[in-house]
Amino acid sequence: NATDLDAALEETRKRHENLRAVVLLSDGDWNTGNAPASAATRLRAAQVPVYAVPLGSEEALPDIEVTSLEPPTFSVVGKAVQIPFALRSTLAFDYQVEVTLTLDSGATLKREVVVPAQGQVRDMFFWTPDEVGDVKVSLDVPPHQDELLKENNRAEVAVAIKQESIKVLVVESTPRWEYRYLRNALERDPGVDVRCMLFHPGLSARGGGANYLKQFPQAVEELSEYDVIFLGDVGVGPSQLTAEDCARIRGIVENQASGLIFLPGMSGRQRELLSTELKDLYPVLLDDQNPHGFGTGHKASYLLTEMGTSSLLTKLGDTPEENVAIWTRLPGFQWRSPAYRARAGTDVLAIHQQSRAPILVTKTFGTGKVLFMGTDGAWRWREGVEDQYHYRFWGQVARWMAYQRHMAEGESLRIFYTPDRPTSGNVVTLNATVLDAAGAPLVNGEVAATLVDPQGATTQLKFQSAGDGWGLYQSRFRPETSGDYRLTVHCDTTSSSLETVIPVQGTQREMVGKPARPDVLAEIAAITRGAVIPAERIDSICDVVLQLPPREATVRRKAIWASPWWAGTLIAGLAIFWAGRKMTGAI
Repeated sequence: NATDLDAALEETRKRHENLRAVVLLSDGDWNTGNAPASAATRLRAAQVPVYAVPLGSEEALPDIEVTSLEPPTFSVVGKAVQIPFALRSTLAFDYQVEVTLTLDSGATLKREVVVPAQGQVRDMFFWTPDEVGDVKVSLDVPPHQDELLKENNRAEVAVAIKQESIKVLVVESTPRWEYRYLRNALERDPGVDVRCMLFHPGLSARGGGANYLKQFPQAVEELSEYDVIFLGDVGVGPSQLTAEDCARIRGIVENQASGLIFLPGMSGRQRELLSTELKDLYPVLLDDQNPHGFGTGHKASYLLTEMGTSSLLTKLGDTPEENVAIWTRLPGFQWRSPAYRARAGTDVLAIHQQSRAPILVTKTFGTGKVLFMGTDGAWRWREGVEDQYHYRFWGQVARWMAYQRHMAEGESLRIFYTPDRPTSGNVVTLNATVLDAAGAPLVNGEVAATLVDPQGATTQLKFQSAGDGWGLYQSRFRPETSGDYRLTVHCDTTSSSLETVIPVQGTQREMVGKPARPDVLAEIAAITRGAVIPAERIDSICDVVLQLPPREATVRRKAIWASPWWAGTLIAGLAIFWAGRKMTGAI
């Protein structure tokens, strides 16, 4: 259900030809359609006044509402899940309350928050699942004694818990300290399958070992296997990446939802990437006067931004307060990249404490994600605490980057969708990555899907190729109701299919307890030259309408000489006259 004042007024004008006036009883609020001022303008042109009778209270009812509960659609066993939530209050005072997060297993998490008067608070829980399966998560807020609406103090969503295997490629020039400790962190993570590539510029022979590649993947199907790619202090040229390598990296990020992480170094080789197709992916601007970055004898500190304090990527503690304290205590860094400003459309999570230069920056590009780490000192975080923070940070980064690629996947078909928490009434974009029998992206394939809504109705969807030969096919649909939508994607070209469930959350347009908007009614009345009549004087409306002056007569002038009927009449008359004369022999 929804309220559309504009459509109601417009339909009334069209339905009645001799409309003298409109009586509008409303609270003045609308939640769909155009602003009612447009329909009021057309009523003014038709000389139809609107007499508005305001209903409802101008003050919201006392209420505490759970406005959002947004965990990821899926997570992995043994890794922390960030569960953000938001509460809104219309109480006239601050409300300190302990909210409870309950799992269907019976386990509970509690958190104390303060909801400001007439305001909103955002916070989050962190939960580490220990079993595979679908888990229902519910949030409950104890009602206040003055609260009149208690039905919206609870929210419930589902989270799918899976096993994981993230494939990561680390590309570096030389085995600097940052590379060595990063490789160790990823190799010791049981959910990560890592491969490394060292160019060793200037050496005739390259080192090797377990999990090392002899050359950078040369085929698209080889590179497409990786969920996340780390680019260290590498550039373009002999014993480095080629322009074709950079184009392939861009392709799998843009079209196959892979993640790309830039880890610049003192050699400044990454500047060479700006002359390739990776330029559009680079999330920061570099200082041309200092191509090798900035070094100092004193350790510099990280400073989290407001966005960084609540991001899963920067979560090193169990509470926001503890997290900020940990980042403050982290061993600093003595070198930073020449980045001096983040590009538009990026999210800055951490900055240099003194210069405010961007240190940790993220952005989305196409279907994938990009992260920039503007220092090579993260390996120092092991000082005094071993792998506690260093391993945790890079593990979180890898999983965040690979999140979309693991929503639903088969041997030759992968499905992901945006937004990852769809709501009824809003468009959902479906992305399907299809591979052929050789593992290469499928070009010009036939991809379709069957969508079954919660009521059992079936819709056939046709996927269109996103072009560029990267095996990406897209379609869209708009869920009208909440519930689980069963999606079966099938490709006739490869005879492959994949089924997944898309949970859609409901959106309530008609919000109980919202304040009335008499200003909207006053605007409608003013535009149409009507009046606002209080509800206690509603019995006087008939007298007001009966006293309306008669409409002014409308004079319409029509040039008869320009009318085709008039011309036809003259011609017909002359023809009859001529025929009569002819018949009498006068001619």
